[in-house]
Amino acid sequence: MNAVPVDTADDSGPATARRAAQDAVRDLRARIDRLSPDALALILGEARSHYAWQDRPVPRALLEQLYAIAAQGPTSMNSCPARFVFVTAPDGRDRLAPALKPKNLAKMRGAPVTVIVAHDLEFWRSLPFLFPHEDRRPHFEDKPEHALDTAYRNATLQGAYLMIAARGLGLDVGAMSGFDNAVVDAAFFAGTTLRSNFLINLGYADESALFPKLPRFAFDDVCSFV
Repeated sequence: MNAVPVDTADDSGPATARRAAQDAVRDLRARIDRLSPDALALILGEARSHYAWQDRPVPRALLEQLYAIAAQGPTSMNSCPARFVFVTAPDGRDRLAPALKPKNLAKMRGAPVTVIVAHDLEFWRSLPFLFPHEDRRPHFEDKPEHALDTAYRNATLQGAYLMIAARGLGLDVGAMSGFDNAVVDAAFFAGTTLRSNFLINLGYADESALFPKLPRFAFDDVCSFV
């Protein structure tokens, strides 16, 4: 059967792209409207932070897939200020080691991958590509405190997206903040506009190091309505 011609004479490219984006979301919701209880348990509900690791490598292809998923998470003005350094080589571990507190050294050296989650203080220079609707660079240019605040907040979000996506792909996660950011910045980001935020160990966990899960607040303890 021949396709029925559609009159697109009055249709503009942006309008077509917008409708396609809306249809894509509607189609996704038609296919799946929520995750299963087991999927929610895997990424958050019963997920654990891990401290010991199997001697099992994480292939680069899986890390590329991980980034591709995490990169879709929302950020302010689609600014995407996070930068991720995947530390996998012995030399990289040696450079990172002096920054870590002693109790975190074994965690880092035992993990197949340690991710340095950083943010670019001059992320705004890429806004013409990331946010082409209008030029938002004047919001940040010559405003270093505002740029830092925006970069730090949104890169932290992106680091969290990376952690959740990693669990969704079958990886285990152990985030760390017990390190000296200045030492990391000197070792990895000297002469750049990047600054470290936190670390994420990735791999396949050795569950024998786990202890019972710590308590969480109840809804009424920390949530309110106004």
